Amino acid sequence: MLLMKIIFAILIIVCAIFYIMYVWNFALVLLAVIIAIPVIMFLSVFLAKRKMQVFFSASEKAASKNENFPVQLRIVNDSIFHIGKAEATIEFYNVFNDQINSFELHLPVQAKNSQSTTFQLSSRYCGIIKIRCASLYIYDPLRIFRFRIERELETEVAVMPEGHELGGIVSFTDRINEESSMFSEHRPGDDPSEVFDLRDYHAGDKLNRIHWKLSSKKDEFIVKDYSLPVDVPSTLFINMKCYEDSEHTLPVFDTLVETLVSLSQFMLENERVHNIAFYSSRIAAFKEIVITDTESLAAAVKDLILSISDSLSCEAPQLYFDERPNLALSSLTFITQTPDDNILSYIDENVDADLKNAVVVVNSPDDAAAFPDAWPEMRILPVVIGRISSSIKDIEL
Repeated sequence: MLLMKIIFAILIIVCAIFYIMYVWNFALVLLAVIIAIPVIMFLSVFLAKRKMQVFFSASEKAASKNENFPVQLRIVNDSIFHIGKAEATIEFYNVFNDQINSFELHLPVQAKNSQSTTFQLSSRYCGIIKIRCASLYIYDPLRIFRFRIERELETEVAVMPEGHELGGIVSFTDRINEESSMFSEHRPGDDPSEVFDLRDYHAGDKLNRIHWKLSSKKDEFIVKDYSLPVDVPSTLFINMKCYEDSEHTLPVFDTLVETLVSLSQFMLENERVHNIAFYSSRIAAFKEIVITDTESLAAAVKDLILSISDSLSCEAPQLYFDERPNLALSSLTFITQTPDDNILSYIDENVDADLKNAVVVVNSPDDAAAFPDAWPEMRILPVVIGRISSSIKDIEL
């Protein structure tokens, strides 16, 4: 662009000298034309800017890790002037860290027409990918002048986490939700409010479980198997508070969220209805979601991902428990990055739960081996970044 300005400046000077030296009508016409060209170029791009519309969007608001998702930039030129080039600078980043990547797009836009370009992005880690058009310039056909389109253009895509296979057991304790009517479809239990199955009497069966009316009709003892409640007070709490800012920040958050998903899937596979609790920056409060099936889990994970702000603001987890002094749980699993010892000590001493687990994401196997196990009422499970399945082998929930 600077080169074209220099060329036209030289041409104008040459034509002016030519006009001074040779008083011909042709010299005057040539000078007028050379001066008029940049003026026309300036006016054309200036007027085109005033009738320019720009749209920026992602057709998919949710995507999987390591898979491409499309983003479209569309420029509509309602003017009668051709745009020689539109130059857009695209920036994108994951809200879990502040590393901004950028690239440029170049495209012409015809008069009374629109031009669209679609590009593909992907992410190795889950989170919110913020995509913005940091700048958009339009040029006249000769590339002498450019104008900036002053518009804030931004979109975002939630990159969803993946689940991992875990090993462990799900214990059914005496604590149940008395208002619930959700029972196992595959295993009997001890809740007399609903009958799970009827079967023949076996030695050792309790007499109070004999179905006397049906037994008298069949001339043999028929026993009632009671139902097993699956809606027990169990909570998976994920602490999204950032305790460090380093190259590990993004992998740590990715492992945190995927650990939550893996534990929740494991509980659903074992017919355990449970709650997921987290701090939502968008509503500035802690949020609890009941997980009854894979659909509710997918919705909760998307809600969790979208609840994260650029500032990564998060209230201290202790506030969640302080707001619920009468909390009584069958199991509590606290998922966190390496925190200070105060919150773990608080949970160990003050939270009423039959089973307490602290799943702590650490940076390396050495950190996992060195992590203290100083809380008698709580089991500590260090999870090395990216090694969820191998780290969680025998958890009890």
